[in-house]
Amino acid sequence: MDYPAVFVATLFHSGTNAHFMHLQTDSYAKHKALQKYYEGIIDLVDTWAETYQGAYEQIKSYPKDFHLATDPVKYITSVKSFVKDIRDELPKDTELQNIVDEIAGLLNSTLYKLKAFK
Repeated sequence: MDYPAVFVATLFHSGTNAHFMHLQTDSYAKHKALQKYYEGIIDLVDTWAETYQGAYEQIKSYPKDFHLATDPVKYITSVKSFVKDIRDELPKDTELQNIVDEIAGLLNSTLYKLKAFK
């Protein structure tokens, strides 16, 4: 498995899913929490991918699967688990792991907002 490609693709997809759910929710709090997530995750993942490619090699192929999510809390929780599980498979360079830390922080913050505010 090409872990960097799976990591990047999954998190880019999470931004798209969050954007779809942002447009479909009738909750203002969820609307704003999902907006903050999709705006933040794309930049963070792009930074991770460019940093990885600068240190290692260009990612040439990405997975073609796309899962359409509908439940924001359940979905962001699953993305949080994905990041936690794949982290050990990614390069250990501190600059890359620091970006993963920022991604984990964004996921935690988003979950808090989705759960605490209605």
